[in-house]
Amino acid sequence: MIELHLHLDGCVRPETVWELAKEQQIDLGAKDLAELRYLMQVPEDCKTLHECLERFDVPLKVMQTADAMERVTFELVEDLAKLGLHYGEIRFAPQLSLGKGLSQDEVVEAAIKGAKKGMEAYPQIKCGLILCCMRGENNQQENLQTIETAKKYLGDVVCAVDLAGAESLYPTENFAAVFEKANAYHLPRTIHAGEAAGPDSIRQALVYGTKRLGHGVNAVYDDALVQELIEKGITLEVCVTSNYHTKLVDSIEKHPVKKLFDAGVRVTVNSDNMTVSHTNICKEIQIWKERLGFTDADMAKMQEYAEEARFLK
Repeated sequence: MIELHLHLDGCVRPETVWELAKEQQIDLGAKDLAELRYLMQVPEDCKTLHECLERFDVPLKVMQTADAMERVTFELVEDLAKLGLHYGEIRFAPQLSLGKGLSQDEVVEAAIKGAKKGMEAYPQIKCGLILCCMRGENNQQENLQTIETAKKYLGDVVCAVDLAGAESLYPTENFAAVFEKANAYHLPRTIHAGEAAGPDSIRQALVYGTKRLGHGVNAVYDDALVQELIEKGITLEVCVTSNYHTKLVDSIEKHPVKKLFDAGVRVTVNSDNMTVSHTNICKEIQIWKERLGFTDADMAKMQEYAEEARFLK
């Protein structure tokens, strides 16, 4: 079992956030663990994308030290191993953990250390780290530094770069300089596109040379683009429950992933944020089979797609 799309800050255990906040003397605005869990998980009646994204603010408050980064990375590898995964890719933005003076290199070194500890403790699983650049207004230097850090550590658990964040506010085309540098360094990449924005965002991501798309499901509204994805062998990292929470679809049953898969697009099953969306790869597989009509044979095919698309072989 393989998972290609997991955000570290969206998968931190609430118990760990509670303990780290006590150690770091941070007020999370929660009186107990139950209230903290509510602050970290999207409610089932979530009304807006903003309400969903607020859930990431809480874990990031404690992910500002090397020890915390090492711990949460180790624990996610442990959680994935206990779910039965053989391979997983964990992504995070180093620039979001600089609040207490760490450099991006130090953030990544801590995550590498945690991932290696996890793989030593659970040798049945192999994990890679994807470093996210962030969509934003005045953070080009931070993004370029992320590319430099990825180049420095590539191959030492670090396996690729990504572009994440508010896709509808900061168009993919704004990040040409980041991907020029990524191209110069021959860095593997995946790009969030076609989630909050439409087919044009996906087309721009393809211009940047990506062979994988985070989400990418809005391609369904453009037949020519769907054909291009098929012809180029582009892999979609699809996260159905998360897409429902972020209001990409009105209900799970309306998700277009089956249409894309049936057309021949290389679709893969992912959970995106295990804590925020209160899910995991096993739950997602059940949802895809019970509510979207996928068969065991379809699931096996998508595991093949994931195996072929993984960054670490």
